Amino acid sequence: MGRSRDNRRRAAAEAVVEAVEGGLAELIPDPDRARAWSLLIDGAPQSHVDLDDPAHLSFEYQRRIGHVIDLAAPPGKPVQAVHLGGGALTLARYTAATRPRSTQQVVERDAALVQLVRRELPLDPGARIRVRSADAREGLAKVPDGWADLIVADVFSGARTPAHLTSTEFLDEVRRALRPGGVYTANLADGPPLAHLRAQIATAAARFAGLALIADPAVLRGKRFGNAILVASDSPLPLAELTRRAASDPHPARLEHGAKLMDFTGGAAPVTDTSAVASPAPPPSVFR
Repeated sequence: MGRSRDNRRRAAAEAVVEAVEGGLAELIPDPDRARAWSLLIDGAPQSHVDLDDPAHLSFEYQRRIGHVIDLAAPPGKPVQAVHLGGGALTLARYTAATRPRSTQQVVERDAALVQLVRRELPLDPGARIRVRSADAREGLAKVPDGWADLIVADVFSGARTPAHLTSTEFLDEVRRALRPGGVYTANLADGPPLAHLRAQIATAAARFAGLALIADPAVLRGKRFGNAILVASDSPLPLAELTRRAASDPHPARLEHGAKLMDFTGGAAPVTDTSAVASPAPPPSVFR
């Protein structure tokens, strides 16, 4: 108990707290890893980064996206990736570490957050990561047609995904920027009755032939609020290996696809720009 209290006191003393455009950012040192930090915005955990081991993914939703990154191309092969939403640049760092010589673009609207992260958690100077401060959809529109092997969407404003990133028109831009056979993955968050998540699956199904969803079974049953990882492509997905990896995680997840995933939508209609709303706010208990 004494060591635990000492660690907490040390972490509090060394925390970096700074106002950014999205709220109050806190960089909290990890007491168990020498150069690892967690990023919180207004108390909501956003990212975890280990500067000594950027291939280490601490958050369960990021590990699940990590599986998608691992399977988006043969092991170690460089990719061209777009990250919508930057946070602490965890997934861009992961891609650079596991796929050296990859070329990556990060679009993060919060310029003050980008400055904070660059200053306190500097990128490897050898990583080919370009960070652009812009709205995610506006930044995506500047990506050349067919440029990306992989597009990762992890965008939250006030712990909610903005409405204009939930529509078929947004996915049209995703498809335009992806090469044939490229992979799109998105971090979605919802809780009971899962209306947002069901509508997002219906929206993705209207634009992609290959579709899967990775989530904690309790989230899929509508028992609690949580994250679900959408995976989409115009080509078949590596479903067997994604299933195996999700099930063998420290926090096991289930993968749904095919008819079961379509049944999960419950007949929800695809979302368009005219009907889009932001994802629901998480209950306060989620971050306690």
